Amino acid sequence: MAAALRLPPLLSSRAAPTATARRGRAASSSLRVNAQLDDTTATTSTSSTPAPPAGFTPPVPKRFEVKPGQSSNIAGAALALPFRLGTGVFVLGYGVSLVDADQIPPDEYALEFQGRKVKETSKVGQCPRPTKPIEIYEFEGCPFCRKVREMVSVLDLDVLYYPCPKGGPTFRPKVKEMGGKQQFPYMVDPNTGVAMYESDNIITYLAKTYGDGSVPIMLKLGLLTTITAGLAMSGRSGKGSSYSPAKLPPQPIEIWAYEGSPFCKIARETLVELELPHLLHSIARGSPKRQDFFKKYGLFQAPYIEDPNTGVKMFESASIVEYLRATYAA
Repeated sequence: MAAALRLPPLLSSRAAPTATARRGRAASSSLRVNAQLDDTTATTSTSSTPAPPAGFTPPVPKRFEVKPGQSSNIAGAALALPFRLGTGVFVLGYGVSLVDADQIPPDEYALEFQGRKVKETSKVGQCPRPTKPIEIYEFEGCPFCRKVREMVSVLDLDVLYYPCPKGGPTFRPKVKEMGGKQQFPYMVDPNTGVAMYESDNIITYLAKTYGDGSVPIMLKLGLLTTITAGLAMSGRSGKGSSYSPAKLPPQPIEIWAYEGSPFCKIARETLVELELPHLLHSIARGSPKRQDFFKKYGLFQAPYIEDPNTGVKMFESASIVEYLRATYAA
């Protein structure tokens, strides 16, 4: 059986931290919120096994189409693109060129443009890759968290996100246990043992550890970076900031997405509001994982989720939001 990411029994209910878990940092570090690679069945104290709505059928993916009634949501999420100058849309060292269509086989991923194909390249294949997913505690409505998410997309990293919306009962308290304060984002790298607060420090660490050491210009402008990151979220009116009661799944949901996509943002807002842990596979433009995705599924479209708790696999951001709320909202 293939190994699966599972939440440890400690986090399989919405219970408050125990007295033992509050006995200082030494104890709390041993109880760190941490998805584990495990072949065994997860123990969970949730009252029922997650199940999709009765009669649920995943929608047929429709590229570049917006579901009726969703235009304002996508337009609001897309405000980030001009404010952040596309940071998080492209991976490190992104390059593009137009080539004759016959230079790229039909079974390889490539955009088509006026009878030719777009060849995309990057530097991420030359960078060190983490063996285990990096863990980040954050929430959508935080400009400092957005900065780190953009760097995650630039470096094409897979990250296990633990959502910490305001009022969230599970992961906000855990951050305080681990680091001593509720401040976000908070990163834990199980590959190196490094844990830290402060978005700029996290960005620099990720650049040096999993990149070429460089940081995109829009992520090193100090106060201007923070201001534009905040403005980037102005079109969503606080979505992805506050907790909505939900059932914690035994295993993290997997999502293929990237920070620069307004469609992906809509889906991730809901994951955060419901405090659903999720393993995000970064697939910004230039990511080698786009080719892997294309070969596996025969098309490329983001976001895409796989829910190991229910077996559901699906595209379409608006439908993903409906599915998550119908399945996990309490």
